[in-house]
Amino acid sequence: MSPSPHRPPAEVAAPGRAAVVLATLAVLVSAADTYVVVLALPDILTGVGVGLDQLQEATPIIGGFLLGYTATLPLLGRLADLRGRVPVLVGCLLLFALGSLLTATAVSLGPAVLGRGLQGIGAGGLVPATLALVADRWPPDRRAVPLGVVGAVQEAGAVLGPLAGAAVLAVSHWRAIFWLNLALGVGLAVALRVSGPRRPGRDLAGVACAVVAAAALALQLAEPEPLVTDVTLGLGWVPVVAAQPWTTPLVLVTVVAVAGLVARSLTAAHPVLPLRGLPALAREVDVLGAVLVVVALGSLVWAFAAADPATQVVAHGPVLLPLAAVAAGAFVLHERRTAEPLLPLTELRPVGAWGALVVNLLVGVALVAALVDVPLFARATTETDQLGAALVLVELLVAVPVGAVAGGWLCRRTAPRWVAAVGMGLAALAFVAMTRWDATSLDSWTSTAALLAAGLGFGLAVAPVNAVLLAVTPSRVHGSASALVVVARTVGMLVGLSLLTAIALRRFTEVVRGIPSPLVTCPDTPADCAPYDRAVDAAVLTQLHTVFAGAAVAAALAALAAVLLLRTAAVDVRR
Repeated sequence: MSPSPHRPPAEVAAPGRAAVVLATLAVLVSAADTYVVVLALPDILTGVGVGLDQLQEATPIIGGFLLGYTATLPLLGRLADLRGRVPVLVGCLLLFALGSLLTATAVSLGPAVLGRGLQGIGAGGLVPATLALVADRWPPDRRAVPLGVVGAVQEAGAVLGPLAGAAVLAVSHWRAIFWLNLALGVGLAVALRVSGPRRPGRDLAGVACAVVAAAALALQLAEPEPLVTDVTLGLGWVPVVAAQPWTTPLVLVTVVAVAGLVARSLTAAHPVLPLRGLPALAREVDVLGAVLVVVALGSLVWAFAAADPATQVVAHGPVLLPLAAVAAGAFVLHERRTAEPLLPLTELRPVGAWGALVVNLLVGVALVAALVDVPLFARATTETDQLGAALVLVELLVAVPVGAVAGGWLCRRTAPRWVAAVGMGLAALAFVAMTRWDATSLDSWTSTAALLAAGLGFGLAVAPVNAVLLAVTPSRVHGSASALVVVARTVGMLVGLSLLTAIALRRFTEVVRGIPSPLVTCPDTPADCAPYDRAVDAAVLTQLHTVFAGAAVAAALAALAAVLLLRTAAVDVRR
């Protein structure tokens, strides 16, 4: 199997600084959106007709985003290699904006899930394309710092997302969050498109059709009350054919404008949409491989994302796990035989390449324990609400971007494997300290020190993993390779959440079985129940300590894997 002869367009091979800055801002927006539902989810469910007593219905909203984010990453990474980084960034931003529009206007669960899925696809494609863009601009011995900055911005989204969501909810409706995402997505897409090289004869008619279609669709879905209730303007929402609700003037304008856009894209010299190149692109992109990897990753993601940790490790395991295994096996066999593989399996043979994936997988396992169980610990041991628990987690998250930038800087002076190993070793020690937390630990400065140390440790590992991966793979597959490292971390988080939670719940159940029944311990007065309550609280702490212990093991294994596997002469140069 020979490597693909296709290379990114010339204008992407040496991107301007403006393109890198805009792409990094796009990563920040999408990363913040990943966490924005933390506080807004109850309001979103109510807004789409799901009662708060049916919180299990939230699974498709969260799982849909994760499914879109993870399953299409290899395909989007390959597209970034074949057609350039900037076009993929623009396309992903527009998909993100469309998903935001559908979510903002959703009045039932279906459109909300579809919208979040499209947002996930768009958000997922931004990260590998941006990492590849950075690798295109800087040589291996200078790219660790900018890679650290991109990683820091991505991690900052975990801090800014919940805070931004809380700020919007304080002054407006939950839908305003997604209207803001829509504006940011479109604005960044336009800015990235404009920041690229100027092309003569730009298709202004096609641009006009795109603007009209987008505006008409947005108005149709949003249904702003002042316009809908107006005697004259409200006719835009009245079906032309009464029996067909879709025949409103706004929908018809959208259809005509889209048809015009397609026609212009097939005939113009410099079309808005590159439709004439789609047949060739379909041959280059390995459609069968894309379908197989989407089925494999999609089945795996949904199996873990839809699981109820209280009763199962995976959901629909007898169906989804074999399906994922069969699809993955068929994908590997197909990739070895096809002339144009979707993923550069042969380019991942260096130890540093697959080692980066292993390290990031273990990082994901450890990280999810902090993201989920630190707030749970705060809720269990203090009287804080959900926002207060999230603010405790911020003490950890705020250190991650700092560590990411510091890790990039250190990689220019120290072998990346040692930077990553020290970072994950620090995180492991922090989790060990968390296993000793008691009901009053969050009142002490020592808990803050442990949280900051964990966040700093996770951050230190960001740049070394990406730097090594991009150094040992050729530029023609940087998009695909970057997509794989993101997939590895996401899968690690999903698997870690299910496994650690299942193990911890089993430990909790064992401890609870040893507690005498409250009918025996407090038969007369509530005061007699104090021993029972203390025993239950101790069981909850045991459960959380178990998760922290598992995270410590995963972080320690990540540190060991970094030392053994993150090796490459291209970046192990001390400067």
